[in-house]
Amino acid sequence: MFCAAPDWQASGEEKSERSCCAAPSGRAAILAALHPVATKAEKPATPEGMVWIAGGEFSMGCELPGSKLNERPIVKVSVDGFWIDEHDVTNAEFRKFVTATGYKTTAERPVDWEEIKKQLEPGTPKPPDEVLQPGSMVFTPTKGPVDLADMGAWWAWTIGANWQHPEGPKSNIDGRDDHPVVQVSWDDAVAYAKWIGKRLPTEAEWEFAARGGLGGKRFGWGDEFKPGGKFMANTWDGEFPYKNNKEDGYERSSPVKSFPANGYGLYDMGGNVWNWCSDWYRVDTHARLKLDPSSCKNPQGPKSSYSPEHPNQPERVTKGGSFLCHVDYCESYRPAARRGTPPDTGMSHIGFRCVKSVTEKSSTPDENDSKIQGPGSKQKTQEP
Repeated sequence: MFCAAPDWQASGEEKSERSCCAAPSGRAAILAALHPVATKAEKPATPEGMVWIAGGEFSMGCELPGSKLNERPIVKVSVDGFWIDEHDVTNAEFRKFVTATGYKTTAERPVDWEEIKKQLEPGTPKPPDEVLQPGSMVFTPTKGPVDLADMGAWWAWTIGANWQHPEGPKSNIDGRDDHPVVQVSWDDAVAYAKWIGKRLPTEAEWEFAARGGLGGKRFGWGDEFKPGGKFMANTWDGEFPYKNNKEDGYERSSPVKSFPANGYGLYDMGGNVWNWCSDWYRVDTHARLKLDPSSCKNPQGPKSSYSPEHPNQPERVTKGGSFLCHVDYCESYRPAARRGTPPDTGMSHIGFRCVKSVTEKSSTPDENDSKIQGPGSKQKTQEP
Protein backbone atom coordinates (compact mmCIF):
# COMPACT_ATOMS: atom_id res chain seq x y z
CA MET A 1 0.00 0.00 0.00
CA PHE A 2 1.32 3.42 -0.89
CA CYS A 3 1.51 6.40 1.42
CA ALA A 4 -0.74 9.36 0.94
CA ALA A 5 -0.29 11.29 -2.28
CA PRO A 6 2.06 14.27 -2.20
CA ASP A 7 0.50 17.57 -1.15
CA TRP A 8 0.78 18.99 -4.64
CA GLN A 9 -1.55 16.38 -6.01
CA ALA A 10 -4.45 17.73 -4.00
CA SER A 11 -3.51 21.40 -4.17
CA GLY A 12 -4.47 22.09 -7.77
CA GLU A 13 -0.83 22.42 -8.87
CA GLU A 14 -1.12 19.24 -10.86
CA LYS A 15 -2.51 21.23 -13.77
CA SER A 16 0.99 22.48 -14.50
CA GLU A 17 1.93 19.10 -15.90
CA ARG A 18 -0.28 19.59 -18.94
CA SER A 19 1.61 20.74 -22.00
CA CYS A 20 0.21 23.52 -24.14
CA CYS A 21 0.22 21.36 -27.24
CA ALA A 22 -2.01 18.84 -25.50
CA ALA A 23 -5.69 18.65 -26.22
CA PRO A 24 -7.94 20.12 -23.51
CA SER A 25 -8.73 16.46 -22.81
CA GLY A 26 -9.57 13.37 -24.82
CA ARG A 27 -12.06 13.09 -27.64
CA ALA A 28 -14.82 12.28 -25.13
CA ALA A 29 -14.67 15.73 -23.51
CA ILE A 30 -14.37 17.44 -26.88
CA LEU A 31 -17.45 15.72 -28.16
CA ALA A 32 -19.28 16.71 -24.98
CA ALA A 33 -18.10 20.23 -25.41
CA LEU A 34 22.78 10.88 -13.93
CA HIS A 35 24.54 8.93 -16.37
CA PRO A 36 23.19 5.59 -17.53
CA VAL A 37 25.39 2.65 -16.59
CA ALA A 38 25.49 0.11 -19.41
CA THR A 39 25.10 -3.55 -18.56
CA LYS A 40 27.37 -6.20 -20.00
CA ALA A 41 24.77 -7.57 -22.35
CA GLU A 42 25.85 -9.39 -25.46
CA LYS A 43 24.44 -7.68 -28.52
CA PRO A 44 22.08 -10.03 -30.38
CA ALA A 45 21.40 -9.86 -34.09
CA THR A 46 19.37 -6.70 -34.68
CA PRO A 47 16.10 -6.83 -36.65
CA GLU A 48 15.96 -4.57 -39.69
CA GLY A 49 15.20 -0.95 -38.90
CA MET A 50 15.79 -1.35 -35.17
CA VAL A 51 18.59 -0.39 -32.79
CA TRP A 52 19.87 -2.49 -29.90
CA ILE A 53 19.77 -0.73 -26.53
CA ALA A 54 21.93 -2.64 -24.04
CA GLY A 55 19.94 -1.50 -21.03
CA GLY A 56 21.21 -0.39 -17.65
CA GLU A 57 20.39 1.95 -14.80
CA PHE A 58 19.49 5.61 -15.23
CA SER A 59 17.91 8.56 -13.46
CA MET A 60 14.32 8.74 -14.68
CA GLY A 61 12.62 12.10 -14.41
CA CYS A 62 13.81 15.67 -14.09
CA GLU A 63 14.05 18.28 -11.35
CA LEU A 64 15.68 21.04 -13.39
CA PRO A 65 13.98 24.46 -13.57
CA GLY A 66 11.04 24.30 -15.93
CA SER A 67 10.38 20.61 -15.37
CA LYS A 68 6.85 19.52 -14.47
CA LEU A 69 5.56 18.09 -11.24
CA ASN A 70 4.66 14.83 -12.95
CA GLU A 71 8.38 14.28 -13.74
CA ARG A 72 9.39 14.37 -10.08
CA PRO A 73 11.06 13.07 -8.04
CA ILE A 74 13.99 11.63 -9.99
CA VAL A 75 14.03 7.85 -9.54
CA LYS A 76 16.81 5.34 -10.18
CA VAL A 77 15.38 2.84 -12.64
CA SER A 78 16.92 -0.05 -14.58
CA VAL A 79 15.82 -1.73 -17.79
CA ASP A 80 16.97 -4.87 -19.56
CA GLY A 81 18.29 -4.71 -23.11
CA PHE A 82 15.80 -4.30 -25.96
CA TRP A 83 15.51 -3.32 -29.60
CA ILE A 84 13.71 -0.14 -30.58
CA ASP A 85 12.67 1.23 -33.96
CA GLU A 86 15.22 3.77 -35.13
CA HIS A 87 12.38 6.09 -36.17
CA ASP A 88 8.64 6.50 -35.77
CA VAL A 89 6.37 4.17 -37.73
CA THR A 90 5.76 5.90 -41.06
CA ASN A 91 2.67 6.27 -43.22
CA ALA A 92 4.15 3.78 -45.70
CA GLU A 93 4.75 1.20 -42.97
CA PHE A 94 1.30 1.63 -41.49
CA ARG A 95 -0.26 1.33 -44.95
CA LYS A 96 1.30 -2.12 -45.35
CA PHE A 97 -0.39 -3.19 -42.13
CA VAL A 98 -3.78 -1.86 -43.21
CA THR A 99 -3.49 -3.44 -46.65
CA ALA A 100 -2.58 -6.82 -45.20
CA THR A 101 -5.25 -6.92 -42.49
CA GLY A 102 -8.05 -4.58 -43.54
CA TYR A 103 -7.72 -2.86 -40.19
CA LYS A 104 -9.89 0.18 -39.48
CA THR A 105 -8.45 2.69 -37.05
CA THR A 106 -10.41 4.17 -34.18
CA ALA A 107 -10.89 7.39 -36.16
CA GLU A 108 -12.44 5.44 -39.04
CA ARG A 109 -15.12 3.76 -36.92
CA PRO A 110 -18.47 5.15 -35.74
CA VAL A 111 -18.32 6.75 -32.30
CA ASP A 112 -19.90 4.58 -29.60
CA TRP A 113 -21.68 6.96 -27.22
CA GLU A 114 -22.18 4.23 -24.62
CA GLU A 115 -18.39 3.91 -24.33
CA ILE A 116 -17.69 7.62 -24.61
CA LYS A 117 -20.04 8.63 -21.80
CA LYS A 118 -18.16 6.41 -19.35
CA GLN A 119 -15.33 8.94 -19.56
CA LEU A 120 -17.59 11.89 -18.76
CA GLU A 121 -19.41 13.21 -15.72
CA PRO A 122 -22.69 11.37 -15.06
CA GLY A 123 -25.58 13.12 -16.71
CA THR A 124 -23.54 14.64 -19.54
CA PRO A 125 -26.01 15.11 -22.40
CA LYS A 126 -25.47 13.14 -25.57
CA PRO A 127 -24.18 15.19 -28.53
CA PRO A 128 -26.21 15.19 -31.75
CA ASP A 129 -25.88 12.03 -33.82
CA GLU A 130 -24.38 14.02 -36.68
CA VAL A 131 -21.43 14.82 -34.42
CA LEU A 132 -20.86 11.20 -33.38
CA GLN A 133 -19.36 10.28 -36.70
CA PRO A 134 -15.90 8.87 -37.49
CA GLY A 135 -13.28 11.54 -36.94
CA SER A 136 -10.38 12.71 -34.85
CA MET A 137 -8.69 15.69 -33.15
CA VAL A 138 -7.06 18.17 -35.52
CA PHE A 139 -4.74 21.03 -34.65
CA THR A 140 -6.09 24.25 -36.13
CA PRO A 141 -3.98 27.41 -35.83
CA THR A 142 -5.79 30.40 -34.38
CA LYS A 143 -5.98 33.78 -36.11
CA GLY A 144 -4.07 35.53 -33.36
CA PRO A 145 -3.01 35.34 -29.71
CA VAL A 146 -5.28 33.37 -27.39
CA ASP A 147 -5.34 32.32 -23.77
CA LEU A 148 -2.92 29.39 -23.65
CA ALA A 149 -4.97 27.87 -20.83
CA ASP A 150 -7.79 27.32 -23.32
CA MET A 151 -6.42 24.42 -25.32
CA GLY A 152 -9.78 23.99 -27.02
CA ALA A 153 -8.95 27.14 -28.97
CA TRP A 154 -6.65 25.21 -31.30
CA TRP A 155 -8.01 21.67 -31.17
CA ALA A 156 -11.12 20.73 -33.12
CA TRP A 157 -13.08 17.49 -33.39
CA THR A 158 -13.03 16.97 -37.16
CA ILE A 159 -15.30 14.47 -38.87
CA GLY A 160 -13.43 12.59 -41.57
CA ALA A 161 -9.98 13.12 -40.06
CA ASN A 162 -7.91 9.93 -39.79
CA TRP A 163 -4.43 8.64 -40.59
CA GLN A 164 -5.00 9.01 -44.33
CA HIS A 165 -6.56 12.47 -43.92
CA PRO A 166 -4.68 13.87 -40.91
CA GLU A 167 -5.85 17.49 -41.26
CA GLY A 168 -9.43 16.59 -42.21
CA PRO A 169 -11.32 14.97 -45.12
CA LYS A 170 -9.90 17.36 -47.71
CA SER A 171 -6.30 16.57 -46.75
CA ASN A 172 -4.24 13.53 -47.70
CA ILE A 173 -0.81 12.01 -47.18
CA ASP A 174 0.36 12.14 -50.78
CA GLY A 175 4.10 12.68 -50.73
CA ARG A 176 4.25 11.93 -47.02
CA ASP A 177 5.11 8.23 -47.06
CA ASP A 178 8.20 8.91 -44.94
CA HIS A 179 6.38 11.05 -42.38
CA PRO A 180 5.29 9.51 -39.07
CA VAL A 181 1.77 8.14 -39.15
CA VAL A 182 -0.52 10.23 -36.94
CA GLN A 183 -4.19 10.20 -35.95
CA VAL A 184 -3.67 6.74 -34.49
CA SER A 185 -5.03 5.77 -31.10
CA TRP A 186 -3.18 3.67 -28.54
CA ASP A 187 -5.32 0.72 -29.64
CA ASP A 188 -4.26 1.24 -33.26
CA ALA A 189 -0.59 1.34 -32.25
CA VAL A 190 -0.93 -1.87 -30.24
CA ALA A 191 -2.65 -3.61 -33.17
CA TYR A 192 0.18 -2.64 -35.53
CA ALA A 193 2.82 -3.73 -33.02
CA LYS A 194 1.23 -7.16 -32.62
CA TRP A 195 1.03 -7.58 -36.38
CA ILE A 196 4.70 -6.76 -36.87
CA GLY A 197 5.75 -9.00 -33.97
CA LYS A 198 6.73 -6.22 -31.60
CA ARG A 199 5.17 -4.19 -28.77
CA LEU A 200 4.97 -0.64 -27.49
CA PRO A 201 7.81 0.50 -25.22
CA THR A 202 7.34 1.00 -21.52
CA GLU A 203 7.81 4.57 -20.38
CA ALA A 204 11.10 3.61 -18.72
CA GLU A 205 12.42 1.95 -21.90
CA TRP A 206 11.38 4.93 -23.99
CA GLU A 207 13.04 7.49 -21.70
CA PHE A 208 16.23 5.43 -21.37
CA ALA A 209 16.50 5.24 -25.17
CA ALA A 210 15.61 8.91 -25.64
CA ARG A 211 18.49 10.03 -23.43
CA GLY A 212 20.94 8.47 -25.87
CA GLY A 213 23.48 7.70 -23.15
CA LEU A 214 23.45 11.24 -21.71
CA GLY A 215 22.61 11.41 -18.02
CA GLY A 216 21.30 14.51 -16.28
CA LYS A 217 20.92 16.52 -19.48
CA ARG A 218 17.92 18.66 -20.32
CA PHE A 219 17.56 17.36 -23.86
CA GLY A 220 18.46 14.14 -25.60
CA TRP A 221 21.41 15.93 -27.22
CA GLY A 222 22.67 18.03 -24.28
CA ASP A 223 21.68 21.15 -22.36
CA GLU A 224 21.57 23.67 -25.20
CA PHE A 225 18.43 23.83 -27.33
CA LYS A 226 20.20 24.86 -30.55
CA PRO A 227 23.88 23.98 -30.17
CA GLY A 228 25.88 26.12 -32.57
CA GLY A 229 22.61 27.49 -33.94
CA LYS A 230 21.62 24.07 -35.29
CA PHE A 231 18.06 22.76 -34.98
CA MET A 232 18.04 19.35 -33.32
CA ALA A 233 14.31 18.65 -33.44
CA ASN A 234 11.09 19.60 -35.21
CA THR A 235 9.35 22.02 -32.84
CA TRP A 236 7.24 25.17 -33.07
CA ASP A 237 9.10 28.30 -34.21
CA GLY A 238 7.32 31.59 -33.68
CA GLU A 239 4.21 32.52 -31.71
CA PHE A 240 1.97 29.64 -30.66
CA PRO A 241 -0.67 28.80 -31.75
CA TYR A 242 -1.07 31.24 -34.61
CA LYS A 243 2.33 31.94 -36.21
CA ASN A 244 4.91 29.33 -37.16
CA ASN A 245 7.99 30.82 -38.78
CA LYS A 246 9.13 27.40 -39.99
CA GLU A 247 12.74 28.25 -39.21
CA ASP A 248 13.46 24.54 -38.82
CA GLY A 249 11.97 23.92 -42.25
CA TYR A 250 8.61 22.49 -41.22
CA GLU A 251 5.17 23.70 -40.20
CA ARG A 252 3.78 20.33 -39.17
CA SER A 253 5.39 16.88 -39.21
CA SER A 254 8.69 16.24 -40.95
CA PRO A 255 10.04 13.13 -42.70
CA VAL A 256 11.73 10.74 -40.29
CA LYS A 257 15.51 11.20 -40.08
CA SER A 258 15.23 14.91 -40.94
CA PHE A 259 17.05 15.86 -37.75
CA PRO A 260 20.18 14.44 -36.10
CA ALA A 261 19.98 11.09 -34.33
CA ASN A 262 20.75 10.86 -30.63
CA GLY A 263 23.71 9.03 -29.13
CA TYR A 264 22.04 5.67 -29.69
CA GLY A 265 21.27 6.37 -33.36
CA LEU A 266 17.56 7.05 -32.78
CA TYR A 267 15.66 9.75 -34.65
CA ASP A 268 12.89 12.06 -33.42
CA MET A 269 13.03 10.99 -29.79
CA GLY A 270 12.26 14.66 -29.16
CA GLY A 271 9.85 16.69 -31.29
CA ASN A 272 8.03 15.82 -34.54
CA VAL A 273 5.32 13.60 -33.00
CA TRP A 274 4.51 12.24 -29.57
CA ASN A 275 5.00 8.49 -29.04
CA TRP A 276 2.54 6.16 -27.34
CA CYS A 277 3.94 4.03 -24.50
CA SER A 278 2.43 0.91 -22.98
CA ASP A 279 2.03 2.32 -19.43
CA TRP A 280 -1.10 3.66 -17.84
CA TYR A 281 -0.59 7.32 -16.92
CA ARG A 282 -0.65 8.74 -13.41
CA VAL A 283 0.58 12.17 -12.34
CA ASP A 284 2.24 10.57 -9.30
CA THR A 285 4.03 7.68 -11.02
CA HIS A 286 7.48 8.90 -9.97
CA ALA A 287 6.41 9.41 -6.36
CA ARG A 288 5.03 5.88 -6.27
CA LEU A 289 8.21 4.41 -7.72
CA LYS A 290 10.22 6.27 -5.08
CA LEU A 291 8.11 4.67 -2.36
CA ASP A 292 8.59 1.17 -3.78
CA PRO A 293 12.20 0.62 -4.96
CA SER A 294 11.41 -3.02 -5.75
CA SER A 295 9.28 -1.83 -8.68
CA CYS A 296 12.14 0.15 -10.26
CA LYS A 297 13.60 -2.76 -12.26
CA ASN A 298 11.88 -2.94 -15.63
CA PRO A 299 8.87 -0.94 -14.39
CA GLN A 300 5.69 -1.65 -16.29
CA GLY A 301 3.76 1.35 -15.04
CA PRO A 302 0.80 1.58 -12.65
CA LYS A 303 -2.10 -0.87 -12.74
CA SER A 304 -4.54 1.87 -13.65
CA SER A 305 -4.49 5.52 -14.61
CA TYR A 306 -5.53 8.62 -12.73
CA SER A 307 -5.42 12.30 -13.57
CA PRO A 308 -7.06 14.82 -11.21
CA GLU A 309 -8.07 16.87 -14.24
CA HIS A 310 -9.98 13.98 -15.83
CA PRO A 311 -10.87 11.50 -13.08
CA ASN A 312 -13.28 9.53 -15.27
CA GLN A 313 -10.98 9.30 -18.25
CA PRO A 314 -8.39 6.51 -18.65
CA GLU A 315 -5.06 7.69 -20.06
CA ARG A 316 -1.89 6.09 -21.43
CA VAL A 317 1.56 7.68 -21.35
CA THR A 318 2.79 9.65 -24.34
CA LYS A 319 6.39 10.88 -24.59
CA GLY A 320 8.63 12.96 -26.81
CA GLY A 321 6.75 16.13 -27.58
CA SER A 322 5.95 17.26 -31.10
CA PHE A 323 6.08 19.92 -33.77
CA LEU A 324 3.68 21.94 -31.60
CA CYS A 325 6.06 22.29 -28.64
CA HIS A 326 7.88 25.56 -27.97
CA VAL A 327 10.63 26.39 -25.48
CA ASP A 328 8.63 29.29 -24.02
CA TYR A 329 5.79 27.20 -22.64
CA CYS A 330 6.13 23.50 -23.21
CA GLU A 331 9.54 21.92 -23.79
CA SER A 332 7.92 18.49 -23.95
CA TYR A 333 10.67 17.33 -26.30
CA ARG A 334 12.78 16.76 -23.17
CA PRO A 335 13.28 13.01 -22.43
CA ALA A 336 11.66 13.34 -18.99
CA ALA A 337 8.54 15.12 -20.24
CA ARG A 338 5.36 13.05 -20.08
CA ARG A 339 1.64 13.40 -20.35
CA GLY A 340 -1.46 11.28 -20.41
CA THR A 341 -3.69 10.78 -23.43
CA PRO A 342 -6.92 8.74 -23.62
CA PRO A 343 -6.16 5.49 -25.49
CA ASP A 344 -9.09 6.03 -27.87
CA THR A 345 -7.88 9.46 -28.97
CA GLY A 346 -5.86 10.05 -32.12
CA MET A 347 -4.43 13.50 -32.79
CA SER A 348 -2.50 15.48 -35.39
CA HIS A 349 0.75 15.10 -33.47
CA ILE A 350 0.68 11.59 -31.95
CA GLY A 351 2.41 8.60 -33.51
CA PHE A 352 4.44 5.71 -32.14
CA ARG A 353 7.42 3.42 -32.49
CA CYS A 354 7.85 -0.19 -31.41
CA VAL A 355 10.29 -2.23 -29.34
CA LYS A 356 11.16 -5.89 -29.03
CA SER A 357 12.69 -7.89 -26.18
CA VAL A 358 15.25 -10.64 -26.60
CA THR A 359 12.89 -13.13 -24.96
CA GLU A 360 9.95 -12.35 -27.24
CA LYS A 361 9.13 -14.92 -29.87
CA SER A 362 9.90 -13.80 -33.39
CA SER A 363 7.08 -13.69 -35.91
CA THR A 364 6.40 -12.15 -39.28
CA PRO A 365 3.57 -9.93 -40.49
CA ASP A 366 2.28 -12.74 -42.68
CA GLU A 367 1.95 -15.00 -39.64
CA ASN A 368 0.10 -12.30 -37.75
CA ASP A 369 -2.38 -11.19 -40.42
CA SER A 370 -5.08 -13.46 -39.05
CA LYS A 371 -4.43 -12.43 -35.43
CA ILE A 372 -5.55 -8.82 -35.85
CA GLN A 373 -9.19 -9.08 -34.90
CA GLY A 374 -11.85 -6.99 -33.24
CA PRO A 375 -13.86 -3.93 -34.27
CA GLY A 376 -10.86 -2.33 -35.97
CA SER A 377 -10.08 -5.09 -38.41
CA LYS A 378 -11.34 -7.85 -40.56
CA GLN A 379 -9.71 -11.22 -40.50
CA LYS A 380 -7.69 -11.90 -43.61
CA THR A 381 -9.18 -14.68 -45.70
CA GLN A 382 -7.01 -17.78 -45.62
CA GLU A 383 -6.24 -19.59 -48.83
CA PRO A 384 -7.46 -23.25 -48.81
